[in-house]
Amino acid sequence: MKILNIAGYQFVELSELTAWWETLLAFCQTNEIKGTIILSPEGINLNLAGIESNLHQLTDYLTSFPEFAQMQFKRSYSDNIPFKRLRVKIKRELTPVKQPGITLSYQPKYVSPKQLKAWLAEGKATLVDTRNQFEYQLGTFDNAIDLNMENFNEFPEAIKQLDPSLKKRPVVIFCTGGIRCEKAAPIMEQQGFSEVYQLHGGILDYFADCGDAHFHGSCFVFDQRVALNSNLQQCDQV
Repeated sequence: MKILNIAGYQFVELSELTAWWETLLAFCQTNEIKGTIILSPEGINLNLAGIESNLHQLTDYLTSFPEFAQMQFKRSYSDNIPFKRLRVKIKRELTPVKQPGITLSYQPKYVSPKQLKAWLAEGKATLVDTRNQFEYQLGTFDNAIDLNMENFNEFPEAIKQLDPSLKKRPVVIFCTGGIRCEKAAPIMEQQGFSEVYQLHGGILDYFADCGDAHFHGSCFVFDQRVALNSNLQQCDQV
């Protein structure tokens, strides 16, 4: 039986975190779902795996609530569940950069995978990789700028090394699934970058829509598969 893997996030003001923690923990335990769920006052982030019908029940349940009605999920398949256990955590931030809540009032500008592919073919896009050095070395877009970070919490300082002329030019940022860019974009605008676009759905949605066009290598994922190729399948070698 194939295992469904899902990843998704939603930045939204979220209260009653303990109640959400109890509900989601019980649901996943009952349905033999493993992986990680992070709950925060600024929303939810999850990476989970299990039997496909059980994951569909979970996504249907979540999107039935107004807080998560717009939540989107990235899907891939594997032969086994690539997590050892289930972890449901409550944290201050969904992705740590020591600026909680920065996304809640921010109006993001997105570029779709197909639009980015067209921009890259025309040589129009300047790309900045918001992931860490290990992820960058596994694979990235052609000519993407590496910020040489060990952790994402270095991002506010790391972008100070960028050419100041980029502050007046369109810049496209990207990460695995999009969540880090939701914080990176407002931070860049705070530092004077005037036109920052986020790759909608990150590298994983780009793979789904555009394959490996203008991309070399593989994409790191946060489970035991380690990295996926442009077919959203586990790489034989990393």
